[in-house]
Order: sequence, then structure tokens, then C-alpha cells
Amino acid sequence: MLRKWENLDEWIRQPEVKEYYDILSKKKGSLFLKRVFDILIALILFMILLIPMIIIAIYIKTDSEGPVFYRQRRVTTYGKEFRIHKFRTMVTNAEKLGTAVTVGEDPRITKAGHFLRKTRLDELPQLIDVLEGTMSFVGTRPEAVKYVEQYTPEMRATLLLPAGITSVASILYKDEAELLENASDPDKTYVEEILPAKMKYNLQSIRDFSLLNDLKTMFATVGAVLK
Repeated sequence: MLRKWENLDEWIRQPEVKEYYDILSKKKGSLFLKRVFDILIALILFMILLIPMIIIAIYIKTDSEGPVFYRQRRVTTYGKEFRIHKFRTMVTNAEKLGTAVTVGEDPRITKAGHFLRKTRLDELPQLIDVLEGTMSFVGTRPEAVKYVEQYTPEMRATLLLPAGITSVASILYKDEAELLENASDPDKTYVEEILPAKMKYNLQSIRDFSLLNDLKTMFATVGAVLK
């Protein structure tokens, strides 16, 4: 589950990343169990949630024109690019109409999108990404390519593990859109202020990695959504 250091891309194989790599290299058993856990839980949830997901898909199609899924390019383990599965919550071609981050009452968000974002139901299709191995239940949220290109060497350590559906940073910054609402330049504010702040928690999560901590994060996420 963890490549040899010498086989990593030079962009990731940085001195600042080595500390985190050494920590994870001592937890290969836990990394294997993490993957087994992801597959089993994703399969169970997918079977349970299949009918609700079909209903949501119908709701999206009747609410606005466009595809059911939103498939933006994101970045996961070792810098690999993939197209994330999310229920579409914005109008078609939303990226051409504004920034890559969502701000406050973004006019690009559809009626169905407001409901799906508020309840976090737009994240359900990421069960597909978990089964494919491009994502995990817990890990650093997958960023758009243009933001990853601006990572500091230390931030690249988060790419040693699969991107996650949730994380401690995701819980603490669940109202990120509201934080960006009054920014004159949302992209700049995100890169210079919010991203570095989130990364402190993401990097600390690697230092503290364990299956128990992953479970705690998952339960905390459920609590945050219900609240």
C-alpha cells in the first residue's frame, strides 16, 4: 500500500515529505487494513444507499438540465489525477462561470444543489471512488489540479495516502463557502489562507494515523452533518 521511497515521483520525494513517509512505513499493516475496511464498508453502504441514490439522481435531472454526476479532475495518491464522482449541485459548465471554489450563496448552485450540499448527500457517489481505490473514507480532501500545483513541499506529504471523503480539516472547515463569501478574490484567499490552515490538520492526521483515529473522524463527521 506504500511505494518504496525511491520509486516516488521526484516532485513528492522531497526532504520535507520524508518525515511523514517514515511514519507511514512503520504502519503498513494498518494501511492494508484501512483498504480492506474501505472496500467492505463501501460495498455495504452502496447496497443500502443504491435506491436513495437513484431517487436523488432523478431529482437532479428533473430540477435542472445537465448530467447527474459532477466529474471534476482532482488529485489523489502520489499525484495521480482522477475524475471524482459527486452529484451535480451546480448549473452545467459552472467552472466557466466562476471560481473552482464555491462561495456563500453562489448563484451557480441549483435548487436541488442547495439541499444536497446542506445535507452532504452530494458526496454519496464517492463510494464509487472508494471502491476504485482513488479515495478512502478518511483522508485529505482531493483538491483541484490547479491548487495542488501550488502545494509547498511539505503539503505534498498528504499525497502519500488516498484522498478522503472526510477528514478533521473537512469537519472544521465545513462552512468554507461562507468563509469565502466576502473575499474579493476567493481563489487567492483559499490558496493563501484557508488551504494552509487545513493542511496543518491534514499533516497532523498523517502523524497520528491509525484505524482508531479514522473511525473517530468518521463518527465526528456524522455528528457534524446531523448538527
